[in-house]
Amino acid sequence: MAILIIDDEDGLRRALSAYLEDMDYETLSAENGLQGLETLRREGRRLEAVVVDLNMPVMDGYAFIRHAVEEVPELPLVVLSGVGVVEDALRAMRLGAWDFITKPVHRMEVLEHTLRKVLERARLIRENREYKENLEALVRERTAELEKTRRQVMQRLSRAAEYKDNETGNHVVRVGEISALLARAMGLSEQDCEQLRDCAPLHDVGKIGIPDHILLKPGKLTDEEMEIMQRHCHYGCEILGPLTGGQSAIEICADPESVMFGGDNELLRLARVLAMFHHERWDGSGYPFGRKGGDIPLQARIVSVVDVFDALTSERPYKPALPEEDCLEIIRAGAGTQFDPEVVDAFFTVLEEIRRIRAMWKD
Repeated sequence: MAILIIDDEDGLRRALSAYLEDMDYETLSAENGLQGLETLRREGRRLEAVVVDLNMPVMDGYAFIRHAVEEVPELPLVVLSGVGVVEDALRAMRLGAWDFITKPVHRMEVLEHTLRKVLERARLIRENREYKENLEALVRERTAELEKTRRQVMQRLSRAAEYKDNETGNHVVRVGEISALLARAMGLSEQDCEQLRDCAPLHDVGKIGIPDHILLKPGKLTDEEMEIMQRHCHYGCEILGPLTGGQSAIEICADPESVMFGGDNELLRLARVLAMFHHERWDGSGYPFGRKGGDIPLQARIVSVVDVFDALTSERPYKPALPEEDCLEIIRAGAGTQFDPEVVDAFFTVLEEIRRIRAMWKD
């Protein structure tokens, strides 16, 4: 490591260099600010500090300081200032110099003390920066681990719901993958698409709370059984929602706005939205709130199409799989009534990719 001395007085440069070398410092020298700047750019990584005069030809110390502070902001700069011109030294320090000593330098111990002081300060700044960087890296790592764990828990939870309804299927995986694909086709951001991929598999998690004799009934449900089946939207919201103010999540979810904006976790909030709204219909005849058109969150409108299509094309204990062409016709016919027409249009633009996903994750 070296100390750069910039001064147009040759004798002073040599005297300062000799003293510092006796203190086991390596020194570099320049006779004006421009030479000093060239040395800084060439040897910057080796430099521990710079001692710079203010009044020099070609490029003065003020200009050098401005460049040095911009290019190497943590490099200690010590100004050499003439006796009686403290204002000049203060001006230099406003530009970014760390300290100053006056010329002529009668006692080299003053230079030694000043250098030790600024080098210690530089060490502390460097250690503090490294500590912050390490702490930020650790926080990012822990946050990533927490996010990974959260996603894994959500995946396991969605799988638990699928085993309840369909013991051998990859339905939840397909719904997540196809929903993300369709969201991308609808112009959602990549982050939104990834979040939808993670959350869409949880849309039916509330079926955990539906009795098997209703959930797996092979025939048509009675009105009473249908009412119980529809509760899976609220159950899902309760499973995914926080308990606030002594209310259950079901009570909170009675207000649709609280579903979309409540809670402090973005993924769980989206999962609640999907669990609660994926059975709403474009024409307002769906449940549980009878929302209509654009009042239904877009992500729920996407999952609604994907869920119905995949359910139609998949075998269940209570029904056989329908031929794909029949399923496509049902989706097409539902545009404007059950489904958002724009989502249906996007669905058919990516149909080949949907087929590839279904082939990859077939039951």
